[in-house]
Amino acid sequence: MSSNYMPIIQANLTRAFDAHTDRLAQWLPAEEDRDGLIFRAFGAHCRVTPDTVILGGREATGPRGVIISLYLKHAAADTCIAEPWRAFAELPDSRPYVGAFASHTETPLVPHVAKIAARQEVISNALAGAPLTGRLSGDLVLQVTPLPKIRLVYIFYLADEDFPASAKCLLSNNADKFLPVDGLADVGEYTSRAMISLLG
Repeated sequence: MSSNYMPIIQANLTRAFDAHTDRLAQWLPAEEDRDGLIFRAFGAHCRVTPDTVILGGREATGPRGVIISLYLKHAAADTCIAEPWRAFAELPDSRPYVGAFASHTETPLVPHVAKIAARQEVISNALAGAPLTGRLSGDLVLQVTPLPKIRLVYIFYLADEDFPASAKCLLSNNADKFLPVDGLADVGEYTSRAMISLLG
């Protein structure tokens, strides 16, 4: 199946495999499988070859495929540094995307905060959750890993008599080492969509 995104995806993959063939598996990190690489992305099994991205058993021809191909294109030897967590607005050159990040990553979760609290274990298991070592306050704080070297932490407050429910998303400290800022905005959006899909 083709889409308007496929030329972008294929160009990113070609560049990644041509430039980093011997290092991609280590840098992503991923498991090598014949002509492909296997890792988890957005809570699903992902297999990438020089020609295609297969996510959850289907060819990813849309925005998720673009994000994953960009992640390969920007693969680096650096390790993920989570703390101190950064707000999206703190990233260099993020200003044009701040509003979209809030409206596509955080706002859609607000009506679901109570359900997310009830399903936090399911979400954590699906999205490679991990315990937090630092102190972040909230009624619920979830750390997830949508891509192997990019972590997000979601801070939720349940509605009460005085305040409505709220949701905030922070990024691992050096997330911008592994994706450009517009790609990170998309990571937030599609991670939030994955969380909502797990609510049943």
